[in-house]
Amino acid sequence: MEIGKWKSEIGDEAKSVMSGRVVEISVESVERAIAAERGEASRIELCGALEIGGVTPSVELMRETRARVRVPIFSMVRPRGGDFVYSAAEFEEMRKSTEVARAERMDGVVLGLLRSDGRVDVERTAELVRAAAPLAVTFHRAIDESAELFEALEDVIAAGAVRLLTSGGAGTAPEAVVRIAELVKRARGRIVVMPGSGVTAENVAKMARATGATEFHAGLSSVVARAAGAAEFEREVRRLVGALD
Repeated sequence: MEIGKWKSEIGDEAKSVMSGRVVEISVESVERAIAAERGEASRIELCGALEIGGVTPSVELMRETRARVRVPIFSMVRPRGGDFVYSAAEFEEMRKSTEVARAERMDGVVLGLLRSDGRVDVERTAELVRAAAPLAVTFHRAIDESAELFEALEDVIAAGAVRLLTSGGAGTAPEAVVRIAELVKRARGRIVVMPGSGVTAENVAKMARATGATEFHAGLSSVVARAAGAAEFEREVRRLVGALD
């Protein structure tokens, strides 16, 4: 199937990616997913092991979170921490995880693959995009480790992802607003560019103005301790969402 054809068949979430401002919150527990929804997050990124950047969550976590949260949930598809150059066995695991996410009624998946030369692995990314259909696919911050950021943008678009999560190649997104603004400009509506890493209530409005981005990703680890309760996490999510109003 041609990319243009199967991309047109993705689900409702993917078809509405350009509408309004969106705040996506990454969590690794049902309790924080519920807190994020109460804080008016637009979407949840569900992960395991956020301390290493996130890996594929367990089936049980997907199932329970889906049962208790109504906002869209995107499941991380990442077999391990570390780099984003995957073996054939790891790639097959990613394919199976994508199928599980679809079976467990996730609304999308989040993934990223690079080649050993630092370029986006377009062929295998496109395979996973097709395997995920009709779920929307976000290409995650693997792009920030790519050999050339703007070439990588075109490769991610060619692979069929509908969203790109990026810190602009820097440690945090606020450090790279100029590059993120250029990514948004070069994307020309072909893909959603979503800044992430270091996004907080204190800087999100300024980032929105500086970059032209309409979707933002946050884990809030810099402002809410991992051991903090759900109420504190909910308050910080609400502050972040409110800062964009």
